Amino acid sequence: MKIAMANDHAGTNFKKEIKAYLENEGHEVKDFGTYDEESCDLSDFVYPAAMAVATGECDRGIFVDGVGYGSAMIANKLNGIYAVVCQDPFCAQLARQHNDSNVLCLGGKIIGGAIAMETVKTWMHTDPLTAEKYVRRVQKVKEINDKHCVPVK
Repeated sequence: MKIAMANDHAGTNFKKEIKAYLENEGHEVKDFGTYDEESCDLSDFVYPAAMAVATGECDRGIFVDGVGYGSAMIANKLNGIYAVVCQDPFCAQLARQHNDSNVLCLGGKIIGGAIAMETVKTWMHTDPLTAEKYVRRVQKVKEINDKHCVPVK
């Protein structure tokens, strides 16, 4: 699987750990930066990474900023992006099972490294539920997306 990664200065160290894990698992990682801890604007990195997921260049995205919400807000502006903020493995499991999320956003100032890694592992290894009620609910969200979001070119 090809994973887009992005972060701001608060997420640099977590991103490096997550990237190494993903590559060891055999995934291809496209790293959109930033690459250091100098203050920067999150949107400069998350927007192009989210575009890569929205256009199909990457299968999923994992973004790390201070609390995760900034990344999710930016990513969810794009058609076809279903970004979630997760602070533990249980949330990550439900975000994949119930919502078929394609972008995971983490808060580098909120959760520690061990919890972040378990959250990533759970999110990466959990499939959406196939029971009719979950498929129906995910489809309704996609219909709302298609009705109100401009397709990405």
